[in-house]
Amino acid sequence: MSVATTEEVLVLDFGGQYSQLIARRIRECGVFAELLPVTTPVDAILERNPKALVLSGGPASVHDPGAPAFPEKLVDLGIPVLGICYGMQAMAKALGGEVEAAEAGEFGRTDLLVVGDGGTLLGGLPAEQTCWMSHRDSVFEAPEGFTAIAASPGSPVAALEDHERGLYGIQFHPEVVHTPYGTEVLKRFLREVAGCVEQWNPASVVAEQIAAIRSQVGKDNVICGLSGGVDSSVAAKLVHEAIGEQLTCVFVDHGLMRSNEAEQVVESFEEFGIPLVHVDAEERFLARLAGQTDPETKRKIIGEEFIRVFEEEALKLDEVDYLVQGTLYSDVIESGGSDHAATIKSHHNVGGLPEDLHFDLVEPLRMLFKDEVRAVGTELGLPDRLVWRQPFPGPGLGIRIIGGEVNRERLDILRAADSILQEEIRAGNLYRELWQSFCVLPAIRSVGVQGDGRTYAYPIIIRAVTSEDAMTADWARLPYDLLEKVSNRIINEVAGINRVALDISSKPPATIEWE
Repeated sequence: MSVATTEEVLVLDFGGQYSQLIARRIRECGVFAELLPVTTPVDAILERNPKALVLSGGPASVHDPGAPAFPEKLVDLGIPVLGICYGMQAMAKALGGEVEAAEAGEFGRTDLLVVGDGGTLLGGLPAEQTCWMSHRDSVFEAPEGFTAIAASPGSPVAALEDHERGLYGIQFHPEVVHTPYGTEVLKRFLREVAGCVEQWNPASVVAEQIAAIRSQVGKDNVICGLSGGVDSSVAAKLVHEAIGEQLTCVFVDHGLMRSNEAEQVVESFEEFGIPLVHVDAEERFLARLAGQTDPETKRKIIGEEFIRVFEEEALKLDEVDYLVQGTLYSDVIESGGSDHAATIKSHHNVGGLPEDLHFDLVEPLRMLFKDEVRAVGTELGLPDRLVWRQPFPGPGLGIRIIGGEVNRERLDILRAADSILQEEIRAGNLYRELWQSFCVLPAIRSVGVQGDGRTYAYPIIIRAVTSEDAMTADWARLPYDLLEKVSNRIINEVAGINRVALDISSKPPATIEWE
C-alpha cells in the first residue's frame, strides 16, 4: 500500500507482545502507522520520511547479553521519538540514564503519580491515575537533559521527556484499554509533539487504494478467488471500484459452507454488478473426501481440489495478468514482511495456488488490520452480513466434522445445528462481540433418551471465543439461558443429535478450530 500522500509514524519493534496494538491505536488516532523491526537501517527510515518514531516494548532485559539496543543515530535525525516500556529503558540506558532491576517487577494495573507539571504528555491529567505495567527493570535516574514527569511504586522514573530534542519515554503501556488515559497520551505525542494531522480513515484508504490499483493494473485483466469471507469480499469490491469490468471473481462453491452462505455471496455480488463465475463443485469435493477421516488429509484434499477448480476457471478467461489476494497487515508482519509478490499464502487460498499460473498480485488490504478492513467494507457499501461475517476456515465445515468422513448427511446435520447457534447468538446481540462461534460434529455416537425410547446419535460441541487477532483467544462466557435454549433447540429440531457440549478451552493451549 502506498502511503505517499499520508503522514506516517513508524513503530520500531523490540519484540513486544503489544507491538501490533501500538500501531493499531495510532491508526485509531487518525494517523497511519507501520510496524518495522528495530534493526531497520536509518537510511530506510529516512526514506519513509516519518513524522515520528515509536519504540515498542520487548521481552528482554536491557542488561541481557545480546539484548536489542536503542539505535543512537535516531537521536540525531530530528524526528520525535516515544519509547514505551523496553523502548524507554533502552533509550534511557543508551543516553546515560540509570536502568536497573527493581526489587519487584510491576505487572498489571499500577498506580501512577504525575510529577511536577506532567510535561507535554501528562500535563493537566489527573495527578494520580492507574496504568498498565509489564516490566521488571526500571529507570532509576533519567539521562542528562531529560525531566521525570511520572513515578510509580516500582519505577522512580515512570515517564520522562527531553522536549528540546523531542525525546519522550513512558514505562506504562498506553495502547492497552487498562490504561485509561493511554489514548490521550498517544494523541498528545502525535499532535502536540509530532504535529500529525488526523487524515487516516476508511475514506482516505479507499481513495488511495483505488488510485494505486489503477496505476498498477492499467488496462489489464484481473481475477479474484472469492471465498465469501470478509477479506476477499472487501478486496474484490475495492478492486471493482477501481477497474470495473476488468475484474472477474471466481467463487468455488465446495459445498462445505454454512447454511445459505453460498447463496448470500452470489446474491451480494450480483447486486453490486461484479462479474462473478459461480462454480458449483460440491459433488467433486464430496467424491474426493469419501472415506477420508484424517483431518490433515481432508484439509489437503480440499486445498488440492480448490486449486484444480480455480485453475480450470482461470484458464477459461482471456489474458488474465493479476490475481487479487486478501492479504492483511497481520499476515505481512507474521511473515516478516518478505517479498509478497513471490508467495501466495496457503491460508488465504485454501492450500495455495500453483506458481505456474504466473499472476502478479494485487493486495489492496496489505497494510490493514482486520478491524480496518471491516471499516473499509462499510465505506464501500458492503452489507453487514459480509462485513461482520466471523472468520471461517477455507476448508469450511470439512474440518469441523471430526473423526470421520465428510458426507452430505453429516454436513446437513452440522449446518442445521450451526444455524440454530448463529440465530440465537444474533438474537442475543452477541454476534459482533465474538471473534468466532460455531458447532463441531464429532463422528461418534452415544446413547440418549428421547420420548419413551433410546437414541443412538451424534453430539454437537459449541465453540465460541473472544479475541482481537486470533493469535490468542479466550472461551466466551455465553449466558446460561442462551446455552440452554441452543441445546434444547438443537436436540429437538435436528434429527441425529442427542447431546450438546460446550468447549471451554482457551488458545493456547487449544486452537480455535478443532481440526
